[in-house]
Order: sequence, then C-alpha cells, then structure tokens
Amino acid sequence: MFHLLRGLRIIDLTTVALGPYATQILGDFGADVIKVESSDGDIFRAPRPGPRADLGAGFMNYNRNKRSIVLNLKLPAGQDVLKRLVRDADVLVHNMRSHSAARLGASYEQMKAINPTLVYCYSPGFGGRGPDADAPAYDDIIQARSGLAALNADSDGVPQFVRTIACDKVVGLHLALAVMGGVISRERNGEGSCIEAPMLESMVSFLMSEHLAGHTLIPPVGDLGYDRLMTRNRRPFRTRDGYLAILPYSTKHWIRFFTVCGREDWANSEIVTNASMRSEHIDELYGRIAEAALTRTTAEWQQILADQDIPAAPVSSLSDLFSDAHLTATDMFREVNDEKVGQIREIRSPFEVDGKLAHQDQPGTVAPGLGEHTDEVLTEAGYQASEIKSLREAGAIG
Repeated sequence: MFHLLRGLRIIDLTTVALGPYATQILGDFGADVIKVESSDGDIFRAPRPGPRADLGAGFMNYNRNKRSIVLNLKLPAGQDVLKRLVRDADVLVHNMRSHSAARLGASYEQMKAINPTLVYCYSPGFGGRGPDADAPAYDDIIQARSGLAALNADSDGVPQFVRTIACDKVVGLHLALAVMGGVISRERNGEGSCIEAPMLESMVSFLMSEHLAGHTLIPPVGDLGYDRLMTRNRRPFRTRDGYLAILPYSTKHWIRFFTVCGREDWANSEIVTNASMRSEHIDELYGRIAEAALTRTTAEWQQILADQDIPAAPVSSLSDLFSDAHLTATDMFREVNDEKVGQIREIRSPFEVDGKLAHQDQPGTVAPGLGEHTDEVLTEAGYQASEIKSLREAGAIG
C-alpha cells in the first residue's frame, strides 16, 4: 500500500461491491479502513469460489488493506460502540438508504453530534431529493434505469446488461472522490461535510456527458447519442485471421491509415481531412476500415499501425490478460503466499506513486476474515478486556 493517506481513519459500513471498491482504493492509498459488518458478514463474502467460508474470491478482490470488526447495530450497545469509533475517526462511508442508516444509528445527524468534523459520504441508489429516494437498488437495477442496458442492446435491439458490475464500480469511483473532496475541504477549513453520491444520478452524469449530444442545445440540434459511438460499423474489425480494434482518431491518423491502404483518394478526401465532415461520415469511414482490415493478418496490421503511430489493439479474452506482455512487465497480477489463505493471485492497485507500485512501498494485507480485528480495534478505542467480553456476551460485538 501507499502512504498518501496514512493517519486517515475511515469507518466503513459499505457492503457488496460499490462501497468496498471505493474504500479499497482509499485503503490502497494508506488509510486505516475499519470495515464494520453484522454477524452474518458482508453478503459478498458468500459467492464462490474461495479459500474459506468467509472469504470468497470476489470479496477478496474488493476488500484488501482493511480491518474487519463485527458490530450488532440493531442493539443500542452496538450503536454505542460505533459512536465511540466515530468519535476519533475522520470519515464514515456507507451505501445504505438514509432511513436504513438512521435505523442503525448511523445517520449524518447522529454521527455529526458525536464528531462535528466528520466527513460523511454515502451512495444510495437514488438521490434524496427524488421520489425514489427510499427505493432499493443494485448494479443491474441501475444499469437498466440509467440507460446503460439500452445502450448495450444486441443487434435485435434487445437491451443487455454489461458483463461487469459497471455501475457499482463507476459509482464507487465517485464515492472515493467524494471522500477525498471532503477530506481536503476539512483540511482547509476545519469543517466536516455530508456528501451524497447516488448511483442513478452518478451513472446518468457518466453516460450523458457524451450522449446528451444535440440535446445539449435548446432547442435540440440533432438526436441524443454521440454519433461515433452509435454507428453500426464501430466494432472490432475482422482481419484475415482474427479481430483487431483500429482507431484512427486525429486527422493525421486518418490520412496515414488510408495512405498505407494505398487509397490516396480517400486520404485526401475532405471527409477525411475536415474534422467536422469526418464526424458526419464516421459510419462510412468505419466501413472503409472494415473492408481494408480483411486484407492483412492481425499481426501484419499491428506492425503497420504501430509504425504509423495509429492506435490499435488485439481483442483479448480474460485469460489472455495473464500473458499480456505489458501487464506482465508492469506486474499487474502477482502471486502472493499468505499464511491465512494460502497461495493467491492478486490484482495490484493500478497506481504508481513516486516511481513505486503499492507493494513496493509497503506490503499490504489480504481481505480480512469476518470480525478478525474486532478485539484489536476496540482495544485501540480504549475498551478494556472485561468490557469487550461483556459486549460479546450481550451480542453487541462478534
């Protein structure tokens, strides 16, 4: 892990993927992330495979560099423990609906009364200003509601879910940014804040940045949807022996591409050399790439396009990523032998700080077992062993 956020303590009430993805990034940066779970644990611990009953592979890839404690927030005694932890914390993060957080004693008003300088960030499914503020939401629900499933429709127009938990991860990035914004603000003015990063609004902002298109203007000029992305010919192109993503982007790229294809007439055409006209004819131009791509093998095209500095990439399967030369050189997948879970493959943090990768700066920790650090964290908070025992007997902690 890195040291950028060393000394920052985060109370993490998040579950499944959205929130844990956000707090893992913060943990990778060096924050002390205390993951608070019920006795049942984060539901994402369950999906298999996994080395232990409480450590599924998916959970492990979203929860490294954290400590886990078990609190029963349905009991007043459990809520009292949370308040004690929040008193000395910098940040509290959750992805519950507001009424659920309040029921567990973790609303902003309740937490602010304990720690006025607390940075409080949360990601409900829908923003609190709208009629669906209390509606439940998960990734598939937001993929459908935000327009993503429709954008990903198949050739028959049937909407399709993207085969990754895209909304959880995109909104997770928004949530991590919200935390960082709140922390920087507090460092400058000494005041806490409450920041909402709702799923639907975050995804609509994310998707519509380009797809608002002609409706950006009033009255609208043109349709919704960024033309380049909506064209039927935008796809990986079939070569003589496979597929290749080919993306001439700038004017010089397009001229060079048609030049190496031996089509000087196209290279000098105004619909190539004029950027505005090129955007109006983009489907036709992609169709020309499709025709040309069939004339050479993937390897031949890769060499030609690399020589011309034209962006291109082979179409990789998930298994291909393990042998990708660049990812191998950058140590993207590491084999780690951990005494708790044995031999595992770890996806490293993608960042580099001062010329070092996260594990070169300081070795991190694998995802915690359920409640693994309960006694440790409570001892740090000032609880005596007898108090911890009493809390456990009362069912307030795990």
